[in-house]
Amino acid sequence: MPTPSEPLPAFPPGFLWGAAASAFQTEGAAAAGGKGPSGWDAFAAAGRIRDGADASRGTGFHDRYREDVALLAGLGADVFRFSVSWPRVVPGGSGPVNTPGLDFYDRLVDELCAHGIMPAPTLYHWDTPLPLDEAGGWLRRDTAERFAEYAAAVAGRLADRVPLWMTLNEPAEVTLLGYALGEHAPGRRLLFDALPAAHHQLLAHGLAVQALRAAGAGQVGIAVSHSPVWTAGDTDEDRFAAGLYDTLTNHLFSDPLLTGAYPDEDVAALMPGPVAEDLPVIAQPLDFYGVNYYHPMLVGAPAQDAGGDLDSFAGVGMPEGLPFALRDIDAPERTDFGWPVVPDGLRELLVGLRDATAHACRPSSSRRTGAPTRGRTTGGASPSSTPTSARCTAPLPRASTYGATSPGPSPTTSSGPRARRSASGWSTSTTRP
Repeated sequence: MPTPSEPLPAFPPGFLWGAAASAFQTEGAAAAGGKGPSGWDAFAAAGRIRDGADASRGTGFHDRYREDVALLAGLGADVFRFSVSWPRVVPGGSGPVNTPGLDFYDRLVDELCAHGIMPAPTLYHWDTPLPLDEAGGWLRRDTAERFAEYAAAVAGRLADRVPLWMTLNEPAEVTLLGYALGEHAPGRRLLFDALPAAHHQLLAHGLAVQALRAAGAGQVGIAVSHSPVWTAGDTDEDRFAAGLYDTLTNHLFSDPLLTGAYPDEDVAALMPGPVAEDLPVIAQPLDFYGVNYYHPMLVGAPAQDAGGDLDSFAGVGMPEGLPFALRDIDAPERTDFGWPVVPDGLRELLVGLRDATAHACRPSSSRRTGAPTRGRTTGGASPSSTPTSARCTAPLPRASTYGATSPGPSPTTSSGPRARRSASGWSTSTTRP
C-alpha cells in the first residue's frame, strides 16, 4: 500500500470514471406517461420490502434528470450507465411501444451528450413488465423473444447517439434471488428448478445482441456479477461444495456467454428447449464483458451441527438442505450491508477471468465496484481525459470502461472431485481458515 508520502498509482490513459443507476430505483413516476407496472412494483405492493417502501417516487430522476445530469457533469463523470425501464417502453411486455416512454430516454441521451457524458444504457435491470411476470416471467422462452423486440425498439431510437450498450444486469441475481430463493421479485422459491430462468435470460441476451447489431448499435456487452469462491476447509466434501457453488453462481453464466457451452453436461441437461441450438445465439461475439464485483464467498460442506454455517447472508435467508454452506469471512472492514470489504478480490477475480477465457473473451471491464453505505458518500468521479466532442460518438477505449483487467499472478486453485471445475475455471478455491 502506498504511504501518505508516496504518489498513488495512475490510472491508464482512456480510463473512464462514471456513475450508474437503475430505472426502478431512481426514476419514480411509476404511472406517468403510459408506463406499466413491473414485477418489482407488485412485489413491493405485496409488502415484501422490509420497511414497506416502494419505488413509486424513487429519487425523482424521471422528472429531475436535467438536474442530475448537471450534477454528474460537475463531478467530472465521463460516462453514465442508466437502465431503460422495459415497462415504460413496452408496458405490456409485448405489443405496441409506448412513445412517451421512449421519448424520455431520447431526451436523457440528448442531455448527457450535451454535457459531454457518454450514455451507456442497460436494457434490463430486473424490472420485468408485470404481464410477462404473471405469465411465468423468465421461466418462459417467450419472455426472451419479447425482450429482443423491446431491445430493437430502444436501439432503433437511440443507437445513433449511444456508443455503449449492455443487455442485462446481473442475471445470476435474478435467477438465484428472484426465482430460486424468493427474496427478490418475482418472489418464487424454486431452488434448482429455477435454472430455466438462467437459460432464458442468457438467450434473451443473445437475441438482444443480434437486435442491437441489426439496429446499428456500437459496442455491445453484458454486466454479470462474479465472486471469487474460497473453499472453507480441506476435505473433498468442502471442495465439492465450493465447486458446486462456483458453478451455480459463476460458470453457469460466464461459460455459455464466453465459451458457448454450459460448465458440464449435467447442467446442460437441466436447461429447457433446444439447448444445442440456443448456445451459439447466447455466445454472440461481445465487445466487452462487464463484471460487477462485491466480495469473495467462503463456501464449504454443511456442518453436521450447522456450527459456523450462515443461515442468512446480507438479509437473505439460506434454505435448509443445500449441498453447500456459506461461511463468514474474517475482514477488518464491512459495509453497512455486512459484506466483507476485500479490495484485492477484484484483482483476483479479473486476473482469473482473463487467464481462463483469454481464448474466447473480449476485453473485460469492471462495471460496478463500491460499498453500500447509509447516508454518506465514498468517493467521486475524476475529470475525464476524453475529448468532449467525441464522447457520444467515438469508439470506447478497449478494456477501459471504468475498470480494467490488472496484471498479476493466477489464482491458486485446489484439486479434488468437484474442484476440477474451479481448477479449470477462473474462480479460486483457495482453502481459507
